[in-house]
Amino acid sequence: MLVVKVGTSTLTAGTAHLNRRRMLEIAQQIVHVREQGVRVVLVSSGAMAAGRERLRLDNDKARLPLPEKQMLAAVGQTYLMALWEQVFGMFDVRVAQVLLTRADLSDRRRYLNARDTLLTILAYDIVPVVNENDAVTTEEIRVGDNDNLSALVANVLDADLLLILSDIDGLFTADPRKDKNAKLIGEVREIDERIRALAGGSKTGLGVGGMSTKIQAAELVTRSGSAMIVAHGARPNVIVDAVNDRPVGTRFLPAVTQIESRKRWILSERTSGAFTADDGAVCALKSGKSLLPVGVKAVIGDFERGEFVAVRDLRGREVARGITRYNSTDARRIAGKKSDQIEKILGYDYAPMLIHADDLVVL
Repeated sequence: MLVVKVGTSTLTAGTAHLNRRRMLEIAQQIVHVREQGVRVVLVSSGAMAAGRERLRLDNDKARLPLPEKQMLAAVGQTYLMALWEQVFGMFDVRVAQVLLTRADLSDRRRYLNARDTLLTILAYDIVPVVNENDAVTTEEIRVGDNDNLSALVANVLDADLLLILSDIDGLFTADPRKDKNAKLIGEVREIDERIRALAGGSKTGLGVGGMSTKIQAAELVTRSGSAMIVAHGARPNVIVDAVNDRPVGTRFLPAVTQIESRKRWILSERTSGAFTADDGAVCALKSGKSLLPVGVKAVIGDFERGEFVAVRDLRGREVARGITRYNSTDARRIAGKKSDQIEKILGYDYAPMLIHADDLVVL
């Protein structure tokens, strides 16, 4: 399974308009790897750029009010899909539009519904074209950029590889626009603070995702057991070469083996707060145990029962993520206490742990 994310700067070839030749090249490569037996999902940016083109507006880079952005996305999305349908139709390949928001992937049932829909589309030999539903989303339910959206889609589908095509060749040792001695990093085995520090901004201003969002996407994908590549969208045969393990861009290697769907869902979500755990509790988590109140030193943030919460060690590093059995108020009252004291302190007992092992992913 391959997820290909195409950025706005790639689709426009650095101009203010969608580049039909570039879209045709991408479609042709996707058709080629499909003929090799690879199932492909396309995550396509460019709706707002398409809207500007359709309405013959200047490419004003000034910050637009949300309603105007949503209007451009609404106009542009149909135009963008019509172009994808046209270029894929030249190869007798059908496409299907799938619009998602973070809210669609937050609830376990809706997460599975999205997964089933995408898999059914693929089973009918159709290419799903995914984008965020910008026309109706608010800040509270937005993913915010298609780098992270593509990572969520790869996560939902247990994809083997996420390929992000952009206006950059990959991750460099320094900003290649400012440092002529900057070198491309061909492979990243671990995403640490040094790698995060190398992230820069968007080159063209046409899209919303810079290198920092690609690092965020890589963290989610690699933690779930998949690989990710960032490469230049204009590179000839970039999709074909990536699928056939030829060196292109920067490849981020999986940090773990493939994990079960439920834990992928947990990894997909934003956290509402955090527990600070002592060294003994952290060791227990790594051994597959639940997080007990006695091992918690602090409760950070305000959250409700059933929300996603991070678990951090005493040095502030996130070591796990899971679904809390208690809200933040109750968690503070029982933090540091033994499980058999919970009912006496709260007057009730949901569970003897703060996060059950089945609801927890160790990072």
